[in-house]
Amino acid sequence: MEHEESARTGIATWVVEAAVAAVLLVVGIVVIFESRRLGAGWTSDGPGSGYFPFYIGLIITISALGTLYQTVLGKERNTEVFVDREQLGRVLSVLLPAAVYVGAIALAGIYVASAIYIALFMIVLGKYSWIKSVVAALAINVVLFCMFEVWFKVPLYKGSLDPLAFLGY
Repeated sequence: MEHEESARTGIATWVVEAAVAAVLLVVGIVVIFESRRLGAGWTSDGPGSGYFPFYIGLIITISALGTLYQTVLGKERNTEVFVDREQLGRVLSVLLPAAVYVGAIALAGIYVASAIYIALFMIVLGKYSWIKSVVAALAINVVLFCMFEVWFKVPLYKGSLDPLAFLGY
């Protein structure tokens, strides 16, 4: 069993740590610049609207720089495998359809895109029959539509194509 673990190949932990630190560094810098644009100073009636976000962005940036330095230039680089090919494939089998779903919301709206996403997810990854999957997807989205649009009177995005326009909502 130990030989299988040592023979494992994939992305090293330090690479993932460095990538996450780099993303957080960019996020922190964006927060700092946008906070300064909003007004990060102290005004006559108290802190400006960007005051607290500025310092949160500063903390994120400093933390990301420290993590990046420690990960890339530190003495003890973690070379253990973070994820191997099989594990990455399983993660991407969920992540990529989710990214397509988010893009589909722009065109078809949240209800239609969600129904398609739920049905396909159940069929492909859950191995359910297509009839059960379609029924479940439609039932869930009908309940959500009634709850938000009819009962709460909170319209959700219908998409640029607006395939539910015939409902009058």
